[in-house]
Formats: sequence, C-alpha cells, structure tokens
Amino acid sequence: MAIRVVRLGTSRLPDEGLRIGTVRHPPRGVPETQYAAQNWYDVWFPNLAPSAGLLKLGRTAGSDAEWKAFLRKYRSEMFAPDKQRILDLLAALSHQTNFSVGCYCADEQRCHRSILRAMFLERGAEVQ
Repeated sequence: MAIRVVRLGTSRLPDEGLRIGTVRHPPRGVPETQYAAQNWYDVWFPNLAPSAGLLKLGRTAGSDAEWKAFLRKYRSEMFAPDKQRILDLLAALSHQTNFSVGCYCADEQRCHRSILRAMFLERGAEVQ
C-alpha cells in the first residue's frame, strides 16, 4: 500500500488506486464527467493546493531564490492545523490502501507536489 505522487493527465499506473487532484482549478476545457476517464483525477481536493496568491508566485518564479520563497510560503500554509490533519490522515491511509495525489506541472521539482511528497515522508507515509 502506498501513495503515488503523479502528474495529473498522465496514464495511470497499475494499482495506482484513487487519484486525488490537489490543484486549485479543474482542468480547462474538460467536462467534469471526463475528469476520471481522461486520467485527470477521480476526486478534486484543492485543500492541499497552494492558495491563489501563492500559486501565482510559484508559476512566475524564475529564479532559484523565488522558487525557494514559494517553497517556504507553501510549507507555511501547510502548517495550518486543518492542513496538518489532512496530511496525517493521508499518511495513515497510505498504510492501508493505494492512492495517488497530483498536480498538472510537468516538472515535479518545480511543483508543490514535491513538497507534498516530502511532507508525507516526514509523517512516515508509504510513498512510491
């Protein structure tokens, strides 16, 4: 059992389980009835996405310093008690079932999902 951290819209891997979209906005131009069929996600869960203002900062980060500022601010957002409970819940579930979380970004290293991966590991989650 484990969490997979994936790019939304890519082909699903065997035993990936439920795909959770941790993104601020649904995919553009895709009917809601097609989100799962087109491998975007099964459940939209923007609760773990960066806030709207922070998302803008992350998208425009051109330098390593700007990206590091985004990372610090996103981690800070994730320290809110409600976010901590969500992360703890998902980490615990990773020992019981397979599921995936993801975002649209092509490069995980320049995406909030890299921080999610690290936070899951910090909580002892099973992560593939």
